[in-house]
Amino acid sequence: MSILLFRIAAALCFLAVGLGAFGAHSLRETLETHGMLDVWNKAVFHHFVHALALLVLALFGVPNRGAWWVLFAGVFIFSGSLYVMALTNVHWLGAITPVGGLCFLAGWAWLAIAPK
Repeated sequence: MSILLFRIAAALCFLAVGLGAFGAHSLRETLETHGMLDVWNKAVFHHFVHALALLVLALFGVPNRGAWWVLFAGVFIFSGSLYVMALTNVHWLGAITPVGGLCFLAGWAWLAIAPK
């Protein structure tokens, strides 16, 4: 197990919970005003699900390290672009989001076809 990857994944889980609570309470009115509450919630959901996957992958060490980094990039690009879009109401950032989705797909495909 790589303790660094495990700690990064744990920090991402912490951040997902915190951002979910922040969006539900402190930002709710602003997000609703801009019609971005669903966008924020989608970002939190994918952030948290993939952070949990990263936590599990960190336990399995080197064979899955490439998939770990691709999924990490997916969290950063997919959820990150949605967070920024929800906060700024700049809709063109949504054009970046699919790149993160492709990272998610690539990471899961890597795990599906990688030799064990």
